[in-house]
Amino acid sequence: MRVRSRRIALLAAMSLSIAACGGDDTTEPDAEETADEGATEDGGDGEEAAEEPSGEPIQIGGALALTGPFAPTAKIHEIVAEQYVEMLNENGGLLGRPVEWTVLDDESQAEQSAALYERLITQEGVDLVMGPYGTGSITAAMSVAERYGYVFPHHTASLTYAYTYDKHFPTWFVGLNTHHTTPAKVFEAYESLGDDAPQTVAFVTNRFPGTDFLVYGVDDENAGTEALEQGGGALRVAEEMGLEVVLDLSFDIGTTDFSGIAQRVAEADADLLYVGALGEDGTNLLASLAQIGYTPRNHFYQWPAPGPMLAAGELAEGATSVTIFEPFEPYLSNEGASELVERYRAAAAEEGLAYTDPETQAGASWAAWQVLTAGVEGCQCLDHDQIAEWLLSNPIETVQGTFEYQADQQNYGADIQTIKQVQDGGWYVVHPADAASDGRSVQAGG
Repeated sequence: MRVRSRRIALLAAMSLSIAACGGDDTTEPDAEETADEGATEDGGDGEEAAEEPSGEPIQIGGALALTGPFAPTAKIHEIVAEQYVEMLNENGGLLGRPVEWTVLDDESQAEQSAALYERLITQEGVDLVMGPYGTGSITAAMSVAERYGYVFPHHTASLTYAYTYDKHFPTWFVGLNTHHTTPAKVFEAYESLGDDAPQTVAFVTNRFPGTDFLVYGVDDENAGTEALEQGGGALRVAEEMGLEVVLDLSFDIGTTDFSGIAQRVAEADADLLYVGALGEDGTNLLASLAQIGYTPRNHFYQWPAPGPMLAAGELAEGATSVTIFEPFEPYLSNEGASELVERYRAAAAEEGLAYTDPETQAGASWAAWQVLTAGVEGCQCLDHDQIAEWLLSNPIETVQGTFEYQADQQNYGADIQTIKQVQDGGWYVVHPADAASDGRSVQAGG
């Protein structure tokens, strides 16, 4: 087994700002009509409309990849921010004051992101900030927020162990020890198949820091705090849960030719193919497997672009992944979900996006705005120390579910992810049973 150490100091220099889950050219099963009469800024029902906000605007600033390679996915976060701020102002603003949102273009460059947050805080004088899109940009921008003591909500960073700032508030809510809990959720889902549960597993992993962390875990006592559990990683967790690892193969970021990898996967012929990758890596691998006539019996993908996976048709049937929001139950019952789905669909259609349903990216982004709003309204102030104290002392209801931040866990809480699977041409939540869509369960492959 390979075990890799992690060095946090390297993160500050990261220029790669690929998010944990990418792509917006996606399709989903139709969700039920979700517009609710009388929705409030939190997505609740039945409350009277708030008075018009008045007074000096509260300025919120942030950066997004409005151009560059990550712009298509960052567009999701831009739409969410615009819709959320519009909703706030329609419902009384923040603290009774109107809200103005300033977004700058980091051009998909982490170093640009840091410079822009410096500008927003020192030159623009914004009252609050919202984190950018992508692990590299978030890591860089967080260091600036820490320098000035700003509360820093963020939505798409995957390197949980790297973030020790006491005022950062993640909404990629996977827990500090996601390298233990996330793989366990995946293998537990497949254990539910009983006699059909996989006995062998093949790993194919992208050399991206986040996917690498999820597959190989961490063995660096200098990483994070004592609350970070050493070890972990899907490869090690698989062995601990009784699975035999028959292939451990890595590939470089940006790989598009998967023919050689496909041949190795076919030769290993594992019961479960575990693809620690993101974006369209999985669909590219599936296409290469199809070319040599091989179909994986069971297959998991860490952070795929959901639409392209569905577009693969029969090749993708049975594919599983993790999720934190989908535009159907049980998520539609969460705080603000109806408002998110209604507003996002309309705005995405107006922008001409191929995929107009919100899922994990939009859910994490909306939740980040819910967290920021909850902190400000909770302390009835714009003081960053007080906002942070309130967020650490109170549960926050979001479209993903309830967040409870824990200071002794580097401001992470529980891993609230669920497992989804492509069934009948659509993504559905299948595990755990109490969160499953329409009573669905994990289906075995061929």
